[in-house]
Amino acid sequence: MGIKQSEILEELKSVVSGQTFDALLPPLVFVLINGFFGLDAAVVTALGLAIMLGVIRIIRKHTWMYALGGLVGVSLASGLAYLTRSAAGYFIPAIAGSALLLTLALGSITAGKPLAAWASHLTRGWPLEWFWRRDVKPAYLEVTLFWTALILIRLIIQIILFQSGDPARLAWVNALLGWPVIIVVLVLSYIYGIWRLRRLGGPGVEEFQAEKEPPWQGQTRGF
Repeated sequence: MGIKQSEILEELKSVVSGQTFDALLPPLVFVLINGFFGLDAAVVTALGLAIMLGVIRIIRKHTWMYALGGLVGVSLASGLAYLTRSAAGYFIPAIAGSALLLTLALGSITAGKPLAAWASHLTRGWPLEWFWRRDVKPAYLEVTLFWTALILIRLIIQIILFQSGDPARLAWVNALLGWPVIIVVLVLSYIYGIWRLRRLGGPGVEEFQAEKEPPWQGQTRGF
């Protein structure tokens, strides 16, 4: 396929950074503190940790949106846990997020505008007209179908564990089905996507923008 390991690593660096750690740590600390000291202590600790991570990000001059997003997410999760008086309530936003992603993915497939194409457009800034070409769109549609299946499986597991009222298992499952799975999915999506684009025989983005006539070299880097 001609895809180098260094190429995949560079692509992952564009979407995975310090927020991975920020996303994994608060839920696990929440569950740990809840087990030893109770719900109120877990809520206070999770909020304090989110604030600390946000301050560290600001000091390191990271994008302030990451710091704010992490604090809002933990605040919402902690607030729901406190209001429901259930540690499992902390994971309601994660379940709602999975349900929203599933809805968006299914809606995009139904509309013929696959979610994977929108994600690539927003992160790379490539023209939408290129994604909707008949010799390009099938690759993004198939990757979106793959994403949809995985999101559905994740949502089903989350709902089952939420109904069981086991916050510890919910925390570990959310952690494992979070960034670790996302990284694997991104790698597989990239490898398959590049291969599929070449099989479809359409123009690469730069060729499309330059309005080059066939035969095209096709997309050689990025998906």
